[in-house]
Amino acid sequence: MGKWLHKLVFPRVILFIIGLSIVSLIAILPHPEAVTAIEAQSNTLVRNGSWSDASFPVENFQAYTSPFGYRRSATGGSNVEFHRGLDLAAPQGSYIRNWWGGTVVRVSDHDACGTRIVIKSGPWQHTYCHMEGHVEAASGRSYMIDGPGGVQIWEGQQIPTGARIGRVGMTGRTTGPHLHWEIRYVNDYVDPALVLREMFSKQRVS
Repeated sequence: MGKWLHKLVFPRVILFIIGLSIVSLIAILPHPEAVTAIEAQSNTLVRNGSWSDASFPVENFQAYTSPFGYRRSATGGSNVEFHRGLDLAAPQGSYIRNWWGGTVVRVSDHDACGTRIVIKSGPWQHTYCHMEGHVEAASGRSYMIDGPGGVQIWEGQQIPTGARIGRVGMTGRTTGPHLHWEIRYVNDYVDPALVLREMFSKQRVS
C-alpha cells in the first residue's frame, strides 16, 4: 500500500513543482505590450525634438554594451531587471560631455549608480553614472569633484552643451568602465539609442 501511494503522490509533486516554476517565470518575464508601449512613447518624444546641436556624451567611445529595456541582471543571477538607460563603453578616464545644455539638479555617489550627475534641460532630464570622483559639500551645496580629471561640478550650476562634466569610471555597481546614460522626458524614461539615432539624422542633414 505504501509503495502504491508513493507512486501516485511522487509524480503529482513533480508536476506541481514544474507548474510553479512556469508560473514564476511568466511573472518575472517582461510583457511584450509593455515594452512596445515604451518604445512607441520614446519614438514620439524623440522625433519631436531638435537635436542638431546636441553632443555625443562620451569621448573615446568603444561600444554599446547594454541597451535600454529588460535584461538579465548585469552582475549575475537569473533575475530580470529593467535597464533604464544605455551603457557606452570607453577606456577608464575618458571624458564625458554634457548632451544638452541645462542646470545640474543633483550630484550623488552613494548607490548602484556610483558617482552621478543629473542635469535638467527644460522637460528633459539626463543622468550620467559610474563616473570618476566623489561628492563633497561646502556652504550648504553639494559638488562632484574629480581632481585628477580637473573637473568640479556644483548643484545649481549651468552647464553648456558639449562641456566636459566628468570622466568614465567604475564607481557603483559595474563590471567594467562605461557610462550609464539615462534620459527622461518629464517622468517618462526614453531610450537614449533613439535619441542618438535622431541626433545623427538631424546633424547629417545640417
